[in-house]
Amino acid sequence: MSGEFLCLGIEGTAEKLGVGIVSAEGEILANLVRQMKVAEGIHPSEAAQHHATHLPALVRAGLERAGVEMRELSLIAFSRGPGLGPCLRVAAVAARALALKHKLPLLGVNHCVAHIEIGRLTTGAEDPLTVYVSGGNTQVTAFAQGRYRVLGETIDIALGNCIDQFARELELGMPGGPVVERLARRGRYLPLPYVVKGMDLSYSGLLTAAVRLAERERVEDVCFSLQETAFAMLVEVAERALVQAEKEEVLIAGGVGVNARLQQMLAGMCSEHGVRLHVPPGEVLGDNGAMIAWLGVLSYLSGERQRLEDTHVRQRWRTDEVAVRWR
Repeated sequence: MSGEFLCLGIEGTAEKLGVGIVSAEGEILANLVRQMKVAEGIHPSEAAQHHATHLPALVRAGLERAGVEMRELSLIAFSRGPGLGPCLRVAAVAARALALKHKLPLLGVNHCVAHIEIGRLTTGAEDPLTVYVSGGNTQVTAFAQGRYRVLGETIDIALGNCIDQFARELELGMPGGPVVERLARRGRYLPLPYVVKGMDLSYSGLLTAAVRLAERERVEDVCFSLQETAFAMLVEVAERALVQAEKEEVLIAGGVGVNARLQQMLAGMCSEHGVRLHVPPGEVLGDNGAMIAWLGVLSYLSGERQRLEDTHVRQRWRTDEVAVRWR
């Protein structure tokens, strides 16, 4: 494999730690994820300690899985933001140390854009409207004039955070998404607040109302109602964005995208408009190192360079602030 351009990517924005190795041709040679146990929400300092403890072994395991040595790498990339400060700093420090020790170029990349690009790589989507839903982010984006433009987004908490907080309040277990989805299969609909403001979404009121409703109604019914309402709000915004952006594809990105009911609702919307829905494999929907490595490849080969002193983390680095030079 000597002579091939290979990037090692380190993902460390929240509770998941990821290491991936990807080639310039888009071949994912390794993609390992270690998730810390989260019982009562993410404590940034604990997540950072988790990453610091397990990152060296995960890097070694990634190299072994890919069948390469550090000297065969061409680039180190890391998740520069957005995310939790302590977690981002662990990933950044580790990436800087590896780059310095092995005399490799270093790039800090945008976590949100990485989700979009790994989705495009693994599904073959060319120019999609992206519905990006995770624990910390909820955005509907489309590429235009050299950037991923945000056409709609949450104005308070993200969709994944809403579901996780609901599960935590009811002591259903964490992470909340899978358990809420499972319980929802046995539920019926009960009215809950539906809040869409222009092209943006608000989930905080829905969360409060769902927790209160669970005090007097079956938990299965409330889980069903929470999902249906939250997803319908998102699909409404996505549908209007699809028409506005005049795209012919829709791409799901982010960990919440594994939800079968959300996929079903988006598929129905896409069918009505005669566009194709792309759903990446589950292993790259959630936070992972391969997406960071792939965006590192795209960025570096399109000419982006960073000095070591310019690789400080950016906790609130917006998707639409990134210049997309590779498209």
